[in-house]
Amino acid sequence: MQMDRDQFLSWSNKAVSLLGMSGVGKTTLANRLPKSDWFHYSADYRIGTKYLEEPILDNIKRQAMQVGFLRDLLRSDSIYICSNITVHNLEPLSTFLGKVGAVQNGGLSVEEFRRRQRLHRNAEIGATRDAVEFIDKGQTLYGYSHFIADTSGSICELDDPQTIELLARHSLLIYIAADDEMQAELIRRAVAAPKPLYYQEQFFDQHLLRYLDNNNLACAAQMDPDHFVQWIFPFLVEHRRPRYQWIANRYGYTVSAADVASVRDETDFLELVATALSRSRNAA
Repeated sequence: MQMDRDQFLSWSNKAVSLLGMSGVGKTTLANRLPKSDWFHYSADYRIGTKYLEEPILDNIKRQAMQVGFLRDLLRSDSIYICSNITVHNLEPLSTFLGKVGAVQNGGLSVEEFRRRQRLHRNAEIGATRDAVEFIDKGQTLYGYSHFIADTSGSICELDDPQTIELLARHSLLIYIAADDEMQAELIRRAVAAPKPLYYQEQFFDQHLLRYLDNNNLACAAQMDPDHFVQWIFPFLVEHRRPRYQWIANRYGYTVSAADVASVRDETDFLELVATALSRSRNAA
């Protein structure tokens, strides 16, 4: 969706989709908007509560079944297990995605990791497409004036142009670009607390082989899961940056993470977006 500053500011039912790496400020920015007027759609929440709800629960139950006490209670239907996923707590989704590496260190085999990666990709495509439906639902069903989509940090990895085009037709795409300082901070966080991630398949295959070769390992089953995530993350950031920028250049607009950090309220947010639209038009 393309528009100028005045068109955006006068838009009676705004629909904005935020794109960018996890940790760059998408959720924080969405939370700066008044919850009485803006419907906040989280793609990751939708992934975890609709598309991957059953695989997530199966993963938890699989672990519980290894404990005799819990296994007997589950088999007799004496207890049930559910995941408490919220917009601010996506740990069950993260735990399901997992990390490739030595099983004794909590890792997954390459085959199982790839299976879960494929499930996540399909789920993310579905959740991203669902955002279009919720643009209408937010207004007609729930009575919100405006819509803000907090997309998943791996949306640029989907290699599914139709999904991006659909989202761009129905909402204004705003890419939050990390500068070098923010990029360094994202890498620092990943090294300090390595988390499961989604990787584009070819990127993963190439870097897995490179990691094994660099560390003189015969197979992924010998890898330390956390160390692999720490090692690959800087390459992932560099891999994603041009992909995000291409989406923004073709379908949307770019704002800096530094400017996003200064947004305090809805007025600041509207000015941030309007300025990005003006800057893009002047550049053209």
